[in-house]
Amino acid sequence: MTRPVAVIGAGPFGLSTAAHLRARGIPVRVFGDPMVSWRAHMPEGMLLKSTPAASNLDCPQPGHTLADYCDAAGIRRLVTDEDIIPVETFIAYGEWFQQKLLPGLERVRVVSVDRAKSGGFELKLDSGELFTARAVVVATGLSGLAHLPAELAGAVADGPAATGPVSHSSQHHDLGRFVGKELIVVGAGQSALETAALAGEAGARVRVVARGSGRVAFGAAPWEQPKLRPGSPFGRAWSLWALSYYPHPYRYLPEATRHYLVRRVLGPLGAWWLRERFQSAVRVREVERVVTTEAPDGTPVLTVRTLDGRTERLTADHVIAATGYRVALAAMDFLGHELRTRLAVSRGTPRLGPGYVSSVPGLYFTGLPAASSYGPVMRFVCGTEFASPRLAHHLAAAHG
Repeated sequence: MTRPVAVIGAGPFGLSTAAHLRARGIPVRVFGDPMVSWRAHMPEGMLLKSTPAASNLDCPQPGHTLADYCDAAGIRRLVTDEDIIPVETFIAYGEWFQQKLLPGLERVRVVSVDRAKSGGFELKLDSGELFTARAVVVATGLSGLAHLPAELAGAVADGPAATGPVSHSSQHHDLGRFVGKELIVVGAGQSALETAALAGEAGARVRVVARGSGRVAFGAAPWEQPKLRPGSPFGRAWSLWALSYYPHPYRYLPEATRHYLVRRVLGPLGAWWLRERFQSAVRVREVERVVTTEAPDGTPVLTVRTLDGRTERLTADHVIAATGYRVALAAMDFLGHELRTRLAVSRGTPRLGPGYVSSVPGLYFTGLPAASSYGPVMRFVCGTEFASPRLAHHLAAAHG
């Protein structure tokens, strides 16, 4: 019997990759809870920053776009750059995609992945099953990668927690729990600004603390963007166009350049449609940096250095760190020790070759863990258009 390919993760990248593999006739087993990060770790009422054209899960067969889902669900089509996508609609689209193309998805957790003595990889599931796969695709998305900077970690010895003094934005689905509370949100990106706006609209008293040189800013509306520059899923600019459609040479850039671009391109910027809501519900405190965070009696206190060089202490009932995600192999604890020690890494992220293969033949990474090798487009759903067909092609050629 032909050994299958194991795809670990059932978010956009996992589902898209599995659809491409299956279309090539490659047996696939997909593990995970479909769209779980979007369903459990995004705030209720959130709207996607990406446009409809940038929110499709890439698929080799026609008829599986977001617009196709809208038609099938009998809801208004979301197709223009001015159409805004509710997160609930996007989650339902991903689940519809899975049900149509990957009905055999297995809602179990992969406990461990190790090299098999007979070749390939041995996987253990939390159901107790052991089986051998010829290749493994890691598409675990943001799971376990929430980043809490050191200057915010002093108040939480055991890590951020929704019920503690400091949490991460990924730990809140219902922001209504902060009604009547003083809330500080640290960050200046879309996650910070939308979390703050939603909490303010729910009845919290909210301040955004924006650190460093990045001031709170919002993107231009579609009709305000320059027409003479090439379009991309992220806006009109030559650099965005190149990074979106030609990520092939990205992995040949110097290491420092690659990591800098992943952090800074499409960095802290709110969506054009959020500006008015944000400004009517949220106060902003721009500071040079957060120095430390303490919670001696359970109430968080931020010590900040202001833009004019003074030191101030800011208090609140709770602090939400909307400080993004960082890839770390240590968070992928299902990978066996031998695999992790054999993986070539670049600042803690897997170093990938052509077709998204790692230094361990047969072990592939896609989505955010691939960003340091293939660029910022891998942080977004539209990255499936580039990644999924190329990964499937390489895997089929190498393990066909």
